[in-house]
Amino acid sequence: MTAAPHGPAGAVGAVGASSASAPHGTLDAYGAYTRLVLETMPRESRIGLTLGFVRTFGIPDIAHVLHGTGRMTSEPRSRAKATGAAMFTLIGQGLDSEEGRRTVQHLRKVHERPGITPELMDYVLACFTVCPLRFIDSHGHRSATHDERAAAYAFHRDLSAALGLPAPRDGQLEGVERWMRAYERRHFAPTEAGRALWKSAGRGLLAARLPAPLAPLASAVAASLLDEPLRTALGVRRPPAPVRALAALALR
Repeated sequence: MTAAPHGPAGAVGAVGASSASAPHGTLDAYGAYTRLVLETMPRESRIGLTLGFVRTFGIPDIAHVLHGTGRMTSEPRSRAKATGAAMFTLIGQGLDSEEGRRTVQHLRKVHERPGITPELMDYVLACFTVCPLRFIDSHGHRSATHDERAAAYAFHRDLSAALGLPAPRDGQLEGVERWMRAYERRHFAPTEAGRALWKSAGRGLLAARLPAPLAPLASAVAASLLDEPLRTALGVRRPPAPVRALAALALR
């Protein structure tokens, strides 16, 4: 996944603080989130977004769609890069920008394929919003602030609306997280497609985000970034404690 949108130089720095009165879809509505993702902790945001992408492999219906296209196994980095570029463009330039509107239209077309239900799209968007913040909270130099989380929710809400999806739950990010956990408890399950996606794409995508000194242990370290429910769904063994400790230390 790529780190920066194709926006004009200095656009992010000009973004104001998030505001409840700012028009939906504009950068001012979620400026604190934009700065967090693109300026304050871009590396953590990229790893977290990759984790969100990999997390969708645990849902059988999504795993079957991704595996069925063949692109995730033959061109995993290209597919992941395209997804990351789309998200960072929307975060960096705003949903109401020319590039933002073009990106939203593209996302709508991509996900109009058979088998992609609104509920599945809801889950994917939840992963792309929640997982970066989780990673920032656990591995960043500080946790996301209340204002940054509120701005992240504003972005999530506006993107859901732009894609024609129902309004997110409870009017706050915590509601999205609760729904996401409940959805995973109901739907996470082992599949051949999910295991194949992890082996051919998931661990490689995560390993590519790791610091160079961890390269010899890349697969084990990548596995250590998965929680127990996802490891079970993907058939991944829990790495030894020393590897987990090394990963936590190296990613701080």
